[in-house]
Amino acid sequence: MRLIVFFDLPTGTKEERKAATAFRNFLIKDGYYMIQFSVYGRLCNGNDHVEKHCARVRQNAPEYGSVRMLTVTEKQYASIRIIAGAKSPREKPAKFIQTAFILD
Repeated sequence: MRLIVFFDLPTGTKEERKAATAFRNFLIKDGYYMIQFSVYGRLCNGNDHVEKHCARVRQNAPEYGSVRMLTVTEKQYASIRIIAGAKSPREKPAKFIQTAFILD
């Protein structure tokens, strides 16, 4: 699953710019990658992982502005149509390897 965070934060004052920068830095340190300006995403291993990161975003979101989150499956994310530009290497669909264990 992918958790995508969209945000539009005010930057009119020094304090607002500081809050917006702190939020963006939090996302990067928490494992998010930039999809495009003000849109960040990260891979999550199931609903529990999604809920954990949703709570972390809520705790770190600035007081003012707009922050939204969307969860999509890998299949849904892979169906993104790019009109201009290209996917970054971090956006490539995740490949999960299933291993079988043979017990004697």
